[in-house]
Amino acid sequence: MESPLTAGLGLKPEHFDAARTCTARGLWFEVHPENYMVDGGPRLRWLEAVRAAHPVALHGVSLSLAGDAPPDEAHLARFAALVRRIEPVLVSEHLAWSAFDGNYFPDLLPFPRSHEALHRIAGNIERTQAALGRRIAVENPSHYLHIEGHEWDEIDFLRELVRRTGCGLLLDVNNVHVSARNLGFDAGAYLDRFPGEAVMEIHLAGHSCDPRLGEALLIDSHDAPVAPEVWALYRRLIGRIGARATLVERDGNVPAFDELLAERDVAAAELCAAEMAISDANGLPRRPRPVRASPRGAESFR
Repeated sequence: MESPLTAGLGLKPEHFDAARTCTARGLWFEVHPENYMVDGGPRLRWLEAVRAAHPVALHGVSLSLAGDAPPDEAHLARFAALVRRIEPVLVSEHLAWSAFDGNYFPDLLPFPRSHEALHRIAGNIERTQAALGRRIAVENPSHYLHIEGHEWDEIDFLRELVRRTGCGLLLDVNNVHVSARNLGFDAGAYLDRFPGEAVMEIHLAGHSCDPRLGEALLIDSHDAPVAPEVWALYRRLIGRIGARATLVERDGNVPAFDELLAERDVAAAELCAAEMAISDANGLPRRPRPVRASPRGAESFR
């Protein structure tokens, strides 16, 4: 049986060999499935080798769940084939759109949280879950400017998606920090309201300041270590909801594997400390309760 998941890392090609041979307890990896939706080749073989040693999660970036059309059926079929081949422990996507009229855009774009959007996105999530044969987690977005036309509060919107579709949530703490700074709301209060029972996964990442506006506009760049403010928010979150499988993301200025692993170890230690504190507060035996991997990709906490 695979070890319980604690904290994981985004898997980069330059780290395949180090990832495959690493023996850190509870370690897991996450990849963008779009890079592996092929019939064969060296990159897919590398991923299968890592999967033989560790749990792997798939984090999609191009289903365009908030788009004006259902997810592309051919894309979903390739995605489903990869899910069957890799048997990921978790599958997730973004609450955003990235395709219109057959054209794909290299970004995860925002939308007004309207009643119509809620209905459309719920339908797209249901189609995706049916095609993949499993529950997916939907990630809260990063925000850079105020958008007119919202009819739903973001947390209420996410909670309603969970209620309608049975999906889970991926809570990106850095996205919350970046959005709070950019739009002027309280990140801690947001996390305190977030439906913890639906959280299947947590993301941590670094951010940067806009080259022209500086700290007036933060960018979810994933090119730096996790910031102290984000670590503080993470501790606040898991102190309330308990341990969840947590991923440290790095997509730019990627350092050596050992440096990333050290940052991942900080997250693993925070998870353990939070669970011990919760156990003490409730008079329970000290026992961590992270999600367990299984051949069918179980995603519930025990």
